Amino acid sequence: MRVLVVGGGGREHAIVWSLARFGHELFCAPGNAGISKLARCDDIKAEDVQALAELATAERVDLTIVGPELPLVAGIGDEFRRRGLALFGPDRAGARLEGDKAFAKRLMEEQGIPTARYARFDDFDKARAHLRELPVPVVIKASGLAAGKGVVVARTQDEAEQALRDMMVDIRLGDAGRTVVIEEWLEGEEASVIGLTDGKVVRYLRPSQDHKRLRDGDEGPNTGGMGAYAPAPAVTPEVEREVHERVFEPLLAGLRRKGIDYRGVIYAGLMLTREGVRVLEFNCRLGDPETQAILPLLETDFAELAMACVEGRLADTRLSCSGRWALCVVAAAEGYPGTYRKGVEITGSLEDSADTIVFHAGTKLVDGRVVTTGGRVLGITGLGASLAEARDKAYAALASIGFEGMFYRRDIGARGLARLAGG
Repeated sequence: MRVLVVGGGGREHAIVWSLARFGHELFCAPGNAGISKLARCDDIKAEDVQALAELATAERVDLTIVGPELPLVAGIGDEFRRRGLALFGPDRAGARLEGDKAFAKRLMEEQGIPTARYARFDDFDKARAHLRELPVPVVIKASGLAAGKGVVVARTQDEAEQALRDMMVDIRLGDAGRTVVIEEWLEGEEASVIGLTDGKVVRYLRPSQDHKRLRDGDEGPNTGGMGAYAPAPAVTPEVEREVHERVFEPLLAGLRRKGIDYRGVIYAGLMLTREGVRVLEFNCRLGDPETQAILPLLETDFAELAMACVEGRLADTRLSCSGRWALCVVAAAEGYPGTYRKGVEITGSLEDSADTIVFHAGTKLVDGRVVTTGGRVLGITGLGASLAEARDKAYAALASIGFEGMFYRRDIGARGLARLAGG
């Protein structure tokens, strides 16, 4: 197939890498330094829906796969389908699952999907008054898209009120924070379950666990993700069954009830509590960096799976994953998730090996040199027969790479390893 991948981060590199294994002719917009080795890159922004549709038409693309959430929320699915172009991803109505947290919470409530108790506000004074009646910790979420930075777990009332003020008064997250969702804090272990759906049935990739906090020990601010591993031992077969029956099946039924023909990825961010599974959030695309751990374990052609979703025949398509483990460590730029330098040269070995893959996230080629362009720069994925082996492979490969100000967490996978050690 001729396949266009929309996006230019680590997730998109992992998608392109996965597709390249099956010999597809690949295009990517905008791409990055790593992706350019596998696909023709066009300098078109991921949110430029019209230009992307024109590219897909001009290149006679058979299938477009959308990586990031922004173009999906902006309606790229609607525009491509209007033009008769095959696109893997929901339309604007379906993308509200991620683009409008208040909508997602209402849908969960309507469908009886287990989630945290919540209240929605677009008035700061009313939100603050409600907050003062709640125990801490408490969770403050921007309702709109905030590039993974719209969730604050406030440990004190002062922190919670400051988060509200940042979002609703000072508008530090733009329009995303004008409406907020205030949730009860849930205790447990987080996990990510990602399904592919044609709107009727769902097939699951390996469950994973992301590491959102900046520093070791889950300290520091939330980020877009500092690493991930798969499969996550916390997601047992019993948990998988509960997630399918209590989360995905009622969600798809609710979407159909609303007349939403959802075809694409559904990402369920979960908290595994003593009382059972609770949904923290839904996303309408693959996770980043979870994708860098999940897709290396996928043995089925991802393009065939995506096309089966588009054409409504996923029930007749087999999804197979290997029995190996994968662990991805993110190498980030000094200052991330705040302000960071760009244009810093990356040195060392950026080549893949039999058991390691170097996924580019924020890079570009300048005069033959690979330089940084983002806060999350690289994702180094190790593969192994055990989680410990996958971890060791990833960190060994990372030790041979460097750029000024580079930092990374040194405890990716620690929770999974502890669970495995405890039986």
